[in-house]
Parts: sequence; structure tokens; C-alpha cells
Amino acid sequence: MNPERCPCGSGDTYDACCGRLHRGEAAAATPEQLMRARFSGFAVGEVDFLLRSWHPDTRPATLELDREQQWTRLEVLSSSGGLFDPRGEVDFRAHYRRGDERGVLEEHSRFVREDGTWLYLDGF
Repeated sequence: MNPERCPCGSGDTYDACCGRLHRGEAAAATPEQLMRARFSGFAVGEVDFLLRSWHPDTRPATLELDREQQWTRLEVLSSSGGLFDPRGEVDFRAHYRRGDERGVLEEHSRFVREDGTWLYLDGF
């Protein structure tokens, strides 16, 4: 097991947390869990997971990550949507570093559940 902590900030190891979702061994139970896994996906370069967890109506055909940009911390501000809800939302701040630049991406993300699977719909 990888002893490194998960980028999502849960406190668990990557392998025990978002790594399970990235490898397809587990599915997100809530929109917040999917948001955390997607943040970690950007942090560790899991493009296949990011595309797989994106709703087909809004998913880009391809996704290229900026290798110079490092995602350093996630703050979940609020979330809604549980085990049996069809929709959910997550407000978050994602902190990053690119060279000497530091920044924050703040987003309100929307999620939908189809066939029991949570998918990222869009964000603004």
C-alpha cells in the first residue's frame, strides 16, 4: 500500500482513498466523494478516471493536463446529494501552484446520478 496521503485531504492514504476509485475498485457514494476523487485525479494525472467520471453530455473528447500545474490542496465549502439523491452539488476551492505562481480555483460543481453512478455534469 502506498504510504502517501491522498491529495484530496481526507487524511487516508491515496491507495485506501481516491486510488480505489481511480482504479475502478470502488464507486463514489456521494457527489463530495466524487469531487475529492476528481481533484486527486487532476493532482496525480488520472486522465482516464477524469473522463470516465464526466457526464457524456458535457465531457470533452480529450483532456490534456498541464504538467507544470500542481494541485496542492482542496477545501470543500459545502456539498449536497446523498446515497439516493439523483442530483448533488459541491462548492470547493482547489489550490494550485504553477512555477512561482500560486492560485485558487473556486467552483460550484453539479453532479447527476445515472444508473447508480455519480457523474460530474459541469461547474461554474
